[in-house]
Amino acid sequence: MDNKREILSLLRSVAAGEATPEEALLELKLSPFADLGYAKVDYHRSVRQGNAEVIYGAGKTPEQIAGIVAAMHSRGCGNILITRMGPEAAEFVSRTAELDYHADARLAVAWPRTDTPSLGHIVVATGGTSDLPVAEEAALTAEAMGNRVTRLYDVGVSGLHRLLSRLDVLMSARCVVAVAGMEGALASVVGGLVDCPVIAVPTSVGYGASFHGLSALLSMLNSCASGSAVVNIDNGFGAGYLASMINQMEGLPSQDQHKEASPL
Repeated sequence: MDNKREILSLLRSVAAGEATPEEALLELKLSPFADLGYAKVDYHRSVRQGNAEVIYGAGKTPEQIAGIVAAMHSRGCGNILITRMGPEAAEFVSRTAELDYHADARLAVAWPRTDTPSLGHIVVATGGTSDLPVAEEAALTAEAMGNRVTRLYDVGVSGLHRLLSRLDVLMSARCVVAVAGMEGALASVVGGLVDCPVIAVPTSVGYGASFHGLSALLSMLNSCASGSAVVNIDNGFGAGYLASMINQMEGLPSQDQHKEASPL
């Protein structure tokens, strides 16, 4: 089974008499993982955590990535995220799988689903255009996991009026991902403006003394703005995943309710 919703649907069919307990047991007792030799594919990740296993592409051969994708798809998985994936690997995997590849973010979604919900509201903001690859990794991750995402790009503190002109968007968010290099000041500014959690993402963008993102990381860790948390340098995926978990916490309207409700 691919996710909690499918398992819940199966259990409801048993309760309604549409399936026998034995049939449900057969579905559930299928191996929770597959040993491919080079990888153990976790089929029950979505049951425990709400989302299918994510494939980290760096360091894996195109053949290995394709094998993991095939194994996951054979068990009904869709919206399979592949991060840090180069164009050559993407071209190889696309021969055997439907693939939505984003070269700027080095991220792909294998077997994308058209029925993915778009819930709540996450804002992804960047200090500058150079931060876009990391920001897109965050935004695409959140979207693949069923979240509504608004992008506010190039709104850094060197032109603060650009950010302040979008306060309505910022203040409607359930979570903001602030992506910035240089001195990383954007996260502190955003943290002082909104009433929702802020996930700060330092990037390796900057001149020599930025130390490949270490300067931004330390600035964000030392922020005086409450309600902010920091992920690792250039970790857009981690920020997008965490933002999704925050956005979809208890209290978020269901998909059907969201269609009728005004934006959060």
